[in-house]
Amino acid sequence: MARHLLETKDFKKDEVEQLLDLAQSYLDSDNTLTSKNSLSGHIIITAFFENSTRTLSSFEVATKHLGGEVVRLDASRSSTTKGETLFDTAANLNAMQPSAIVVRHRNSGVPNILSKYVTCSIINGGDGAHAHPTQALLDLLTLRKHLGHLGGKKIAIVGDIRNSRVANSNIELLGRFGMEVILVGPPHFIPKTKLRHCLFLKEVIDEVDAVMSLRTQTERHDYPIYSSLKDYASDYCITKEIFGERNIILLHPGPVHRNIDISDSMLKDPRCKVLEQVTHGVAIRMAVLETLILQNHTKIPKNFPYF
Repeated sequence: MARHLLETKDFKKDEVEQLLDLAQSYLDSDNTLTSKNSLSGHIIITAFFENSTRTLSSFEVATKHLGGEVVRLDASRSSTTKGETLFDTAANLNAMQPSAIVVRHRNSGVPNILSKYVTCSIINGGDGAHAHPTQALLDLLTLRKHLGHLGGKKIAIVGDIRNSRVANSNIELLGRFGMEVILVGPPHFIPKTKLRHCLFLKEVIDEVDAVMSLRTQTERHDYPIYSSLKDYASDYCITKEIFGERNIILLHPGPVHRNIDISDSMLKDPRCKVLEQVTHGVAIRMAVLETLILQNHTKIPKNFPYF
């Protein structure tokens, strides 16, 4: 039976550590990506029913770095626009015998449902406000690189947490690695949770080791929360004034709303790791693809060190 990555819980902690180590092996000392041919002869289908730049491109680049081939499903021209169900789409794609299908959808739970209709691996590229496991994995890789052992470290997640699949996946994964996650935002952006939360970042800035800013998920709001994004930015935009000279790092899953989520000057600050996260995203997706696909095939190379 094929193994899937639908949420971060699908991998045990030691398996996550193996993924991180494997991803790190694809990066040299200058953080430059290296290539290999472990997936030569394998085809990966990307089926994105919701817009994406970083996730879609990084999965495709990751596949090519591993010597595999990519087939991109154009959702706007797929048979789902003619009334074909997603289940039939998945079954038909599976009949073409790909090694994995990467799925993104605006509705939560779609990758999980589709995994029951295929014999290849399904990888969740983001589903609604539910989960984005590879984003959390690349964030973990970035945090581990800069903070070392994460036990006892603190991270503030700032913004529209209630509607964020990135926040959901990070809260689960970072908590498992011993980080204290502090939620920062207005009450209507904070989900029901036992986690510590506060209204403004300045309340905890002196005690955190990292800050993760989130995009305001306006497309998931039933009605306008703020009169304008500029009003939101006046309270929650991450600036150099807020960071001061503190030795902390800044993350963001992208796309960044400049001067809404993060100021222009802070994006240029060396403590901001947004572009490094993108590079790490390719490495993590290489590790996920190689691990899942080679686990699903009996002819595992003798030099594959993890399984």
